[in-house]
Amino acid sequence: MTLVDALSVIPVGGPSLPQERRLVTAIPGPKSQELGRRKIEAVSAGVGVTLPAYIVAAGGGVLVDVDGNFLIDLGSGIAVTGIGNSAPEVVAAVAAQLAQFTHTCFTVTPYDSYIEVAEMLNRLTPGDHAKRSALFNSGAEAVENAVKIARHYTGKQAVVAFDHAYHGRTTLTMGLTAKNQPYKNGFGPFAAEIYRAPMSYPYRDAGLDGVGAARRAISQIEKQVGADNLAALIIEPIQGEGGFIVPAPGFLPTLVDWCRANEVVFIADEVQTGFARTGDLFASNHEGIVPDLMVMAKGIAGGLPLSAVTGRAEIMDAPQVGGIGGTYGGNPLACAAALATMRSYETENLAQRAREIGAILTERLNAIRAVDKRVGDVRGRGAMIAIELVDPVTGDPDAALTGRVVAAAHAMGVVLLTCGTYGNVIRFLPPLSISDDLLVEGLQVLVSVLAAA
Repeated sequence: MTLVDALSVIPVGGPSLPQERRLVTAIPGPKSQELGRRKIEAVSAGVGVTLPAYIVAAGGGVLVDVDGNFLIDLGSGIAVTGIGNSAPEVVAAVAAQLAQFTHTCFTVTPYDSYIEVAEMLNRLTPGDHAKRSALFNSGAEAVENAVKIARHYTGKQAVVAFDHAYHGRTTLTMGLTAKNQPYKNGFGPFAAEIYRAPMSYPYRDAGLDGVGAARRAISQIEKQVGADNLAALIIEPIQGEGGFIVPAPGFLPTLVDWCRANEVVFIADEVQTGFARTGDLFASNHEGIVPDLMVMAKGIAGGLPLSAVTGRAEIMDAPQVGGIGGTYGGNPLACAAALATMRSYETENLAQRAREIGAILTERLNAIRAVDKRVGDVRGRGAMIAIELVDPVTGDPDAALTGRVVAAAHAMGVVLLTCGTYGNVIRFLPPLSISDDLLVEGLQVLVSVLAAA
């Protein structure tokens, strides 16, 4: 079936798309290859592509490319389309807003949907203290503003991030990001007064529990930075690009307690972990921590560009009027999408769905690990699970094997993403709208390509 034939009998997108893997050409097909040639001529070479199958429709757990292939989506556009692509509630909300107005700039002539998003974030995020929110466009922009706010509030300049961290690609956030290639290489110098502390990495922290790992990090911070100079500590409750590293129990609460005792702002970067992805609305809830500031993006608005910083009122209110904002931050279309998206997380109990997906993933992946020693670790929470591939003898990271496995899965119509400081982690981020059958089929493809590799 050609793409034209397919689209003549099915909707353009959304959950009513046939939920099946269907290959009608090689991946990428001829039309995708032609678009790839056009990309080379038109798009900066610095903009990479993981799987060059060009998409024309998506919904549920599938992506449809220009050649009519139906791919199983285990990436969600890097954890963005948690409620599914072209979810009807989001489409309706955005279409209604589109007919009213597309932009005024909230900082010029405001509108109520921005306030509604802020009110909802203030209610949903951890803690019952008074909160304020500000809206931006991307995760990196929100991180950068969280740091600005913390510095203004404390009157201090230093910021601590952690090994394996990823916080963005702007000049400031590249300094916070730990991984050099491809994110930082050749782009320095980076912003000043950024320091790095060791992360809790249970798979590679032999015998070190969470409290011990936190004390190790605190000791380094106190020696190299000093609490009197430290404005903020920023951390992902589960590291994303760094390898889906779940810190050992006690690590995060110990850090929070130290920050409270030393007047350091604790910033939780929930850009990838937020909005039901980990089986709770926010990953911070798993250990009962209440951040001073929380950064959110990705899953917040069903695929439209929006991010936010939500935090304690006294901290968020510290900057002078006009000190934070931006032309497109809290765009009305994105706000409409966010309101529909966040309501869906609550009304459809998608945190429970993430836990169900996580149970399938961990059971199947641990079964692979039991018979294949190249799978060194299975970790994560909810619908944010990963496997770390290693040399079965030495335990060293095996990035080459990881690359072969993912490339083979792509050729068989399954979208997988890699991550990790060493490039040896395969991450699973399916949309929460995926069916069990489609998820299991994707994992069966993984079994076959891993065996062949």
